[in-house]
Amino acid sequence: MQKSPISKYKPYPVVDLPDREWPNRVIDSAPIWCSVDLRDGNQALAIPMSVDEKVEVFKSLVDMGFKEIEVGFPSASETEFAFLRRLVSDNLIPDDVYVQVLVQCREHLIRRTFESLEGVKNAIVHIYNSTNPLQRKVVFGLERDEIKQIAVDGATLVKELVATVPDTHIRLQYSPESFSDTELEFSLECCEAVADVWEPTPDKKIILNLPATVELFTPNVHADQIEWFCRHFSRRESAIISLHTHNDRGTGVAATELGLMAGADRVEGTLFGNGERTGNLDIVTVGLNMYTQGVHPNLDFSNLNQIREMYERVTRMDVHERTPYSGDLVFTAFSGSHQDAINKGFASQDDDSTSLWQVPYLPIDPKDMGRNYRAIIRINSQSGKGGVAYVMEKEYGFNLPKEMHKELGKAVNRIADEIGDEITPKGVYSCFNSEYINILKPLEMVEFRSERIDDDLVEVWCVVNHDGSTKNLRGTGNGPIAAFFNALEEINISDFELLAYNEHSLGRGADSKAVSYIQLKNKNTGARCYGAGIDTNIALASIRGVVSALNRLIGNRY
Repeated sequence: MQKSPISKYKPYPVVDLPDREWPNRVIDSAPIWCSVDLRDGNQALAIPMSVDEKVEVFKSLVDMGFKEIEVGFPSASETEFAFLRRLVSDNLIPDDVYVQVLVQCREHLIRRTFESLEGVKNAIVHIYNSTNPLQRKVVFGLERDEIKQIAVDGATLVKELVATVPDTHIRLQYSPESFSDTELEFSLECCEAVADVWEPTPDKKIILNLPATVELFTPNVHADQIEWFCRHFSRRESAIISLHTHNDRGTGVAATELGLMAGADRVEGTLFGNGERTGNLDIVTVGLNMYTQGVHPNLDFSNLNQIREMYERVTRMDVHERTPYSGDLVFTAFSGSHQDAINKGFASQDDDSTSLWQVPYLPIDPKDMGRNYRAIIRINSQSGKGGVAYVMEKEYGFNLPKEMHKELGKAVNRIADEIGDEITPKGVYSCFNSEYINILKPLEMVEFRSERIDDDLVEVWCVVNHDGSTKNLRGTGNGPIAAFFNALEEINISDFELLAYNEHSLGRGADSKAVSYIQLKNKNTGARCYGAGIDTNIALASIRGVVSALNRLIGNRY
């Protein structure tokens, strides 16, 4: 990197708009969406999509609710041309969907583009030419008037050729490419010149697409550009102002949102932001951002996992784990405090799907996108007791007492530290079993039966293994647990106090199991811990819970 002072780069100028209005506006309705996955997205792939793959993407976009879909650059290659013809021949274009075709302002390309439209019911012809100073100088070697004339000539030819496809309803679109890096006055001049040729009306609007072909400055400057243009274009009521942001600075979503606040009506972008360099605008993110504010995007992302699977398969690209809404880790929480808050949020959330969504750390209900809660809580050495308890409840049906959360969380964190990796829900369950269920020393229950002698007395008989020896024990008490404690005195296990007892069913049906949670205290040391027992017989489940707690106390496993 160049040391300061930096001479290699300079800041881009801001827009003189002291009375800007966009900062006080909100997005309260969905824009017109245009997917450019099949053009901008496809051209950015190392292995472009086949015609069959493009057809699959097109169908998916229609299913999501897109009414405008850029299907390609049919004059650029036979594959692009053939794809549009396939859509027509197979009658795949719904009557309410406009297919958009992109073409440079070059005569032979424009003519070939119109040939591709035969049989199309509704189409948007999108012409463009580069207008920014750098390309005028370096690429074309042309002055401003010559660049504007290219746009005018292209618009004139398009207007003439509309008559060659009388059965196609044509809408016209123009882009001053690299609007973001073009003088605002010159972008306006080119758009006014094209509008003079096409003569739009409020009933037959022109689409003026103002692309941030390369993102060069902060989103607020982009918003200023859009508001300035909307104020100054002479036929504003006859124009649809369209955004097409890229993500070179990582703020393509923000630039689009501020651009909508600044007066734009339409958005071009791709699923998950696929596109050249750092990508195009991610329409999924912008749409679901709106949804979290109570504004329906008029796009259906209720099967987001399926959309992502299709995208990854046909593009050979991966959706990053942290991509908003769709990434693998978006609805996960490793932090213990986050896990605990999420757990409590779910517990307090009203089951009514129309109730206000209020779960900490989750700005959107994953169910709304067809995602589930299985992976919301994931466990590693940084996790807390709340996350562990959540996994046990949601994955396996164990409603652990609150004081037990810390015990199990500590055991799980110890294992996570040892392996240096995340612990899956299965690993959490395995830890629970090893800490509470499969702990057989120094005391193991071999046989147990009980009988109520009268209303106030229960007698138990049991066979246990204790320190390697088999013992037959007998005791009485006012209940099975009290009788079992009295029986244990025969092998010098005493001085333990029952502090808490909880139980519940695991599953439903006659053959479902019960689980007990028993908290004991060592009267001599004051140490306390929980045990757990599982059995189809609820009385035996409680005895197994006592044995578990005793083994943990005696073995200092708490």
